[in-house]
Amino acid sequence: MKIQINSDNNTKGAEELRASLTDLISEKLSRYSHQITRIEVHLSDENGQKDGLNDKRCMLEARLEGRQPIAVTNEANSIEQAANGAIDKLKSSLIKISGRLRKH
Repeated sequence: MKIQINSDNNTKGAEELRASLTDLISEKLSRYSHQITRIEVHLSDENGQKDGLNDKRCMLEARLEGRQPIAVTNEANSIEQAANGAIDKLKSSLIKISGRLRKH
C-alpha cells in the first residue's frame, strides 16, 4: 500500500505531519492493505492564514485492486483531527465493501 500525501501552502509542519500521517494510515488500515494499492491524502487549510472553525480539510482517496477508487472528506479544527475523521470514514467504507464482497 503506497501512501502519497499532498498539502497546500497553508499547511504547517508538512514533513513531520507526513511521517505521522503515513504511520497512522498504515496502522489503522493495515487490515485492508492487501486490497489497497495506493492512498492519496490531500490536506488543506480552507481559510489560509485566518483562523476559523472546521477549516482544516483532509480528503483521502483509496485506490482498490480491481475496483473503483473510494474518496472521503473530513473537516475539523486541526489537520490531525481532520485526518483521523477521514481515516475513520474510509475504514467504515472499506468494511461495507468487504461485507459486500463476502456475500458474492
